[in-house]
Amino acid sequence: MLELLRKSLEDAPVMRRGEYNYFIHPLTDSIPPIEPGLVREVCEAIERRADLDVDYIVTMEAMGIHISAVLSQMTGLPLNIVRKRSYGLPGEVVLDQSTGYSRGEMYLNSVRKGDIVTVVDAVISTGGTLKAVLSGLRRAGAIVKDVICVIERGDGLRGVEECTGFTVKTLAKIEVGEKVDIVRVLD
Repeated sequence: MLELLRKSLEDAPVMRRGEYNYFIHPLTDSIPPIEPGLVREVCEAIERRADLDVDYIVTMEAMGIHISAVLSQMTGLPLNIVRKRSYGLPGEVVLDQSTGYSRGEMYLNSVRKGDIVTVVDAVISTGGTLKAVLSGLRRAGAIVKDVICVIERGDGLRGVEECTGFTVKTLAKIEVGEKVDIVRVLD
């Protein structure tokens, strides 16, 4: 199981961004092109592991959109995307996002108090994006039923869990040095 994910991680190139080793992968960067079988395999695994008895899926621009859009189609659940630009809509929640290689604001819209959601993302590295999103969902009054990321790297998962109290599920764990080293891929 998850053989396409394993193979794609083995083949992922690594580049340096300042002091940060950045891996390039179809699900996290859309480079090389995303193979439909890979997305289907990952979404089927998410569907088996995540609690999807929710009002809708929440994901973040841009890395989670393609995965969550396919998952939305498979499950019939609506999709809410945390955006990188403001729309100025009533109730918009501004999120301060800080990762290992960037800093900025994100914007959460159309979340009402009591909405039940599952958060889906492609990767958790430093945890900065996920911390911001979970904090924003809490401020908006949403009930986060589950959090799942396809790929885990670094200590970001532990930091998110300690900071937010949420458990974060992942399908694969990697370490990134000169190359991608696979620590685990779920069976």
